[in-house]
Amino acid sequence: MASSRASRKASALSLILVTAGSEEQALKLARALVEERLAACVNLVAPLRSIYRWRGAIEDDREILMVIKTRKALYARVERRVRELHTYEVPEILSIALDAGLQPYIEWLFDSTAAVARRGARS
Repeated sequence: MASSRASRKASALSLILVTAGSEEQALKLARALVEERLAACVNLVAPLRSIYRWRGAIEDDREILMVIKTRKALYARVERRVRELHTYEVPEILSIALDAGLQPYIEWLFDSTAAVARRGARS
């Protein structure tokens, strides 16, 4: 059963942040998520310089930041798909809850993403 328009609230949505090591990698991930209706939109923000600690060393890399707009209920599916396609051993995957947004944009986001499928049902 699809969400009724009355229940389509920003609080049911989230932004997921993911970094990738190249534009090619980010494009592959973004296209897969949008084509599979796991995201309504993915913004690619570049260049991004990341300084972080990994395996005891300080790293300094250029990355692409992906801002993934989706439903909270799709988080597990987004995470699984990113992990399947990502080249990093431990990719950054962080979900940020939303609390407000322009209602027509919220409607578009719901319409552009898959409803969570029930067992055995298609989304």
